[in-house]
This record gives sequence, C-alpha cells and structure tokens, in this order.
Amino acid sequence: MSSMFCYQCQETMGNEGCTDVSVCGKDVQTASLQDLLVWELKGLSYIAQRAREAGIVDEETNVFIAESLFSTVTNVNFDPEWFEDQLRETQQRRETLRAELEAADGELDDESLPEAATWSGEDSDDFHAKATPAGIGVQATGNEDVRSLRELLTYGLKGTASYADHAYVLGEKKAEVFAFIQRGLAATLDDDLGVEELTALVLESGEIATEVMELLDSAHTETYGHPEPTEVDIGTRDRPGILISGHDMKDMEELLEQTEGEGVDVYTHGEMLPAHAYPAFKEYDHFVGNYGNAWWEQHREFEAFNGPVLMTTNCLVPPNDSYADRVYTTGVVRFPDTPHIADRDEDGQKDFSALIEAAKDAEPPEELESGTIANGFAHKSVLDRADDIIEGIQAGDIRGFVVMGGCDGRQSEREYYTELAKELPDDVIILTAGCAKYRYNKLDLGDINGIPRVLDAGQCNDSYSLIRIANALGDALDVEDVNDLPIAFDIAWYEQKAVTVLLALLSQGVEDIRLGPTLPAFLSENVTDLLVEEFGIQPIDTVESDKEAILAAM
Repeated sequence: MSSMFCYQCQETMGNEGCTDVSVCGKDVQTASLQDLLVWELKGLSYIAQRAREAGIVDEETNVFIAESLFSTVTNVNFDPEWFEDQLRETQQRRETLRAELEAADGELDDESLPEAATWSGEDSDDFHAKATPAGIGVQATGNEDVRSLRELLTYGLKGTASYADHAYVLGEKKAEVFAFIQRGLAATLDDDLGVEELTALVLESGEIATEVMELLDSAHTETYGHPEPTEVDIGTRDRPGILISGHDMKDMEELLEQTEGEGVDVYTHGEMLPAHAYPAFKEYDHFVGNYGNAWWEQHREFEAFNGPVLMTTNCLVPPNDSYADRVYTTGVVRFPDTPHIADRDEDGQKDFSALIEAAKDAEPPEELESGTIANGFAHKSVLDRADDIIEGIQAGDIRGFVVMGGCDGRQSEREYYTELAKELPDDVIILTAGCAKYRYNKLDLGDINGIPRVLDAGQCNDSYSLIRIANALGDALDVEDVNDLPIAFDIAWYEQKAVTVLLALLSQGVEDIRLGPTLPAFLSENVTDLLVEEFGIQPIDTVESDKEAILAAM
C-alpha cells in the first residue's frame, strides 16, 4: 500500500493517481490529512443531516463544513498543522451537535453509525495513523462503480462548497445548498446506496451547482454592479504594486479601499482578472491592470513582480524560497511559513496593512508584456447585444459558438485549446469563463460586426453566464433544446470546481461535451460509459478532427 493516493485533479500522475508525491506540491503528510478531514466532514454531515431531520440546524456548522471542504480543493491549503486543528474542530462540532440531537430525539447507538461519525483522534500520532489509504482512502469500497460515483459526487460538492463560501462572504446564502452538501457527503458513507441512487445524487448535485453559481452571480452583481466590456491593461506602471490572485471579490474590495492614497498600485493575476469589469472597482485609479497569465506560471511571474502577492483562494503553487516571504495567504489558503492575513471580524475588514507596508518598499514590477485584453462579457453585457447577435446568426455572419471554458494547466497537451482557437473560422465566436482563456485570450482573433470573437464571461463560477446566454439564445431563436442551438462545448478541466461546472452543464441538459486534456482518472469504465451513453461526453481528439466535427454540428 502506497503512503498516499490522490487522483482528484487532471494532472494526477500518469492519469492514474499520485502515490508518493503530489503533482500539485502537497506532501504525503498534508495529502493524507486532507483525506482524513474529508472523511470526518462526511461523519459530521451525517450527524448534521440527522439533526436537520429533527429540526436542529446550526448555521456556523453549515459554513464550517463548506469552508473545510473548500480547503481540500487542489492548490488551496498546504499546511498540515492547520488541518490537524481543523480535524479537532470537526470532532468537537460533531459531538456538540450529536449531544443536541440526542437531547431532542433520544440516544444514538455507536454501532448504528458510520465510523466517520464516531471516530476521534487526540493527537498527531492518532491522525497520521488513521490518515492512510488503508484507513480512509478512496479505494475503501470493493465496488469500482460505487467508488467512482462517490468520488464524482464528493468532488462536485467541493466545488459547490467553494462557490457557496464565496457567496456567504458577500452575505448571500441558501439553506438548501448547505443542506445538500451535507446530504451528499453523508450519502457517500451509506453502503446501501448503489449505482442508480448515487447517479441520481450526482445529477442532483449539478442542479444545486447551478443554483449556487446563480446565487454567487447575484452576490457579485448586486454588490459591485454588472460586469461591463473592458479593455484591461497588461503592462506595468513605474510604482510599487500588490498582485492579487484567486477568486474572492470581497478581498479585492477591501484591498482597494485600504490601498487608496498609499502610493501603491494593485494588479490582478489569474482568475482575479474579471474584477476589472465590475463598475465598483473602476472607481479606483490605482487599480491598474492584469499581470501574467494562468495559475501555473506563478514561479516566473511572482518572481518578476517584485512586490507582495495576495492569494485569496485557489490556485497556489508552492512558492520558491526566493519570493515566499512576499506571498501572503488569506481565507482557507495557507502554506507553511508564509505570512497569513487573518479573517475579518464580524462587520469588520481584513487588515492588509502589513501587505501594504511591504509593497511600499518593493521595486516596481518587471514588465512582462504590453497591450490590453478584453474582459467583462458576462450575461448582461452579452444579452444587451442579443439583437445584434441574432441578426448576425440570421444573416449568416455568425455561424455559431464554441464554449471553451474551464481550467488551464501545465501540460503541453493544453496547446490544443490555443490551436483550436486559431483554427476556428472567422464566423465562429468563442464563449469562455475560467482560466482556460489564457490559452487564447491574447490572440488577435478580431470581431464579427463589432462583437469580439472571444467573449470572456469571467471566472470559472461565471460559467453560469454561459448557461444564461445559451438559454436566452434559445428563447430568441425559438429553440427549446439547448442542443439544437449552434453551440458546441469543448471544456478544459483541472480541479474540482471544474467538475462542479461540468455537472451543472449536464443538469441543464447539455450533451456532446468534449472534455480534456484527459477524462478524469477517478471515473470507472462503467461510469464513463454511462456519461457517454446518457450525455455524449467524449475526450478531445486532434484539433483538425474536432474542428470539423464542431462545424458540422452547427
């Protein structure tokens, strides 16, 4: 038995599983503790589900489960000590909730409960003895298809929990989202649930994913306004800067407020690029542009930036020693021995003063490139031009759309997306969201009657905009089935948020999705066959063959 086993991301070793060291940079200790935390969260969720049935709901525990699950997404948290503390709190919350449940509904018999709902460890030795593949690993069931569906459900829930946490920070929540996260986690402990029941839960998780992305969209737009088409500068200025990466717009807001008038510029990186399109952030003159590319190029880009970097969510690459002291984490993001910005107090702000003072002493960022990139094509800005789009389709100027959203990654096979963007004819528009856009958003692909050929809706969670756009086009063209629209889906995936987006698309009835660079390693052969037969999911092929198939279907 290997010392660890992880296959939750697309870059897992050999597309089979990381067993001795994680491609993402997690060490064995941290990877195993994350597995143990997910297992214990399932046990806490089992008790929380029973308590909910008895009318007992604890909102703090709802948020705790979501945040803790978020911490186990790829490239979020690399701190084993933090995970040990989280394990202790998980056990404490479980026992407190169990006591409330027993007081209201009678004593529970340990023998009738899953082990994850009863097991407790007292110290590091206990945790590390239990946190092994033999103890709580993903291969604990003998049924390969049940195992596969449990993993698919769990990873979809990780993304849903992440988006629910983003929305909660902005004051938006849905009780049914938290309830489903817990019901789904608890279901993975139930040995009486077979393939049919678990498949139904996986598909239901896609419906909940759509709900939570809609919730987050409302939280963003009601707080900061609807994104507007925006040309974002990718050069630099001759002043010290702070680079902010990740997805958390509340952190973006507070950082801009606290840096105003401090002689420091703020740049976005990676998935924070869409912040430039929100009207509320355009009020800040020191919010100057985007620096760099997708998450996996951090080593080169963070080194060249010279100033401090704030990581608000995933995706953190373990920093090199040469700049590790300039990487500040916050929220659920952590890395050992790097400075961490504490969570905000109730009705307060996070304190970014240390980050700001460090920036004042830094050299200006080294310029990597120059020019601008277009951003801000979320559902409202695109649908504001719906008449132009419909007219273009009817006139034959617009043949169709290719949704090329999702995640970017390190593998050379991802050049496929760059080459496909180049090869698509001039009458095809690319709809995108997520960091996969960095494969082609700096290409000069032109426009169609003033409509850019790359319409970037924003972050991965903004894939909800792509659903809204497709549904609106269906209404305008009097097409009831989204699959009858001239829209093809060619999605890149990397981590668990992308799994959530995929399940959301399936819940909307989208078929014939191309998925790459590889199909997930955690899918069994039978589950893969099920997805192929029911939804037409298929792996990407060559650029030329996929281009021809896409165009033939339009």
